[in-house]
Amino acid sequence: MSDIPDLIGAAFGLDGLILHESDLGPEFYRLSSGLAGELFQKFVNYRVPLCLVLPDFAAHGERFAQLAFEHSRHPGVRFVHTEEEARRWLLSV
Repeated sequence: MSDIPDLIGAAFGLDGLILHESDLGPEFYRLSSGLAGELFQKFVNYRVPLCLVLPDFAAHGERFAQLAFEHSRHPGVRFVHTEEEARRWLLSV
């Protein structure tokens, strides 16, 4: 969780940040850890768009797939299936 400020610092002033499935550890996908919620909240608070690229939202369980679906239209945190989709979304925000 101490990496979150570093991520925000690296993305600040850019169009946003794209994270791929492999960039995130197992703790992120375990929703009970609170890491995903903390990450999302920090990026939203600092108004840095965050896009997560996961080819299969359900690969990390039904609850995670539901979270990804709920963020399919979120204005600051978005889940997409491809990097191309991520780049298009970041250009539009």
